Amino acid sequence: MYPTHIDKLNSYAAALEALRGDDRLRGLKPRAGTDFASNDYLALASAPRMKKALLTALEAGTPIGAGGSRLLRGNCEEHEALEAEAAQFFRSETALFFGGGYIANFAVLTTLPQRGDLLVLDSLVHASIHEAARAGRAEFRISAHNDLQSVEDTISDWRAKGGMGRIWIVVESVYSMDGDFAPLKDLVAIAERYEAFLVVDEAHATGVYGEQGRGLTASYEGREDLVVVHTCGKALGAAGALVTASGVLRDFMVNRCRPFIFATAPSPLMAVAVREALLILQEEPERQQRLIDLVDFTHRQLVVCGRPSRSNSQIIPYVVGDNARAMRLASALQARGFDIRGIRPPTVPVGTARLRISLTLNVGQVDVSDMIDALVEETWGDVR
Repeated sequence: MYPTHIDKLNSYAAALEALRGDDRLRGLKPRAGTDFASNDYLALASAPRMKKALLTALEAGTPIGAGGSRLLRGNCEEHEALEAEAAQFFRSETALFFGGGYIANFAVLTTLPQRGDLLVLDSLVHASIHEAARAGRAEFRISAHNDLQSVEDTISDWRAKGGMGRIWIVVESVYSMDGDFAPLKDLVAIAERYEAFLVVDEAHATGVYGEQGRGLTASYEGREDLVVVHTCGKALGAAGALVTASGVLRDFMVNRCRPFIFATAPSPLMAVAVREALLILQEEPERQQRLIDLVDFTHRQLVVCGRPSRSNSQIIPYVVGDNARAMRLASALQARGFDIRGIRPPTVPVGTARLRISLTLNVGQVDVSDMIDALVEETWGDVR
């Protein structure tokens, strides 16, 4: 007897109930409270310059939607202009615009690595990278987080077992849940040594780190063995993602990348917004400096209060461990007016449920001090 649709719905309901029992059931909440949850690091999402650029573009006739894929009528002059300016800004040979960071990672890793190649993924890379590895043609292995020896051992073991293809090392420059940095200089050296490609997701670094916010890969851009994904929906305050790479790799993606070929092109208005964000990075460097100063202030305050963070970036993980306790703490801080969210497995490893505190220019030092005071009061018994 085959299962009916009612049986299937009941199995979904049972799965949801199991998540509830483990304090892992997700739900949607509206925005409320002081922003310690978003990735709008430079507060560009609501910046007057961004709004003005979009209004000007609309009045000039820029369409809201592209109306088709880039290979059909969806290739708008706004896309072309953005890609040319982004390549110049990031000092790469070319850039290619996608609808979001998730799809950009998926597109790159299901298109460029070929059958017989090997992907070496840092264990804490974004879910989009793991999904792409599972969906792609190449084999993949997981290396221990930020462990250079593990990367080399993984490659050597694969070669020793007969692996003959190209190596693709895939990392994030700033990790989204731990807020720590990849050892990029050493990874570039490993890529050179093994004639590998290095793919770097700069989602949480673009706009925040590097000269004028060019990211942590800025000094390596232009290398033929480097592919970088610059997300536009975080510090750049818009939506989409730019993949910077050599001209050969860009042309290969235009011709072979299914998420590019068969998807409606991103909104031309988002291309306008990203162009304006790149201009703001160059013309308003004080935004980047203010964020760096706020990050430094926050970490100093956490040390003073006995809650030092294991990160030193704008992403501060406060690891609690237990799922239910992490969510209770998040709810308590939300009730006090601070939008801080709890993060549970599978987003983070089992036993490491946490608060993910994000620092943006939507808050100031007074907000940070008030938030830390509340955190200390709500976790008084945690530190002896």
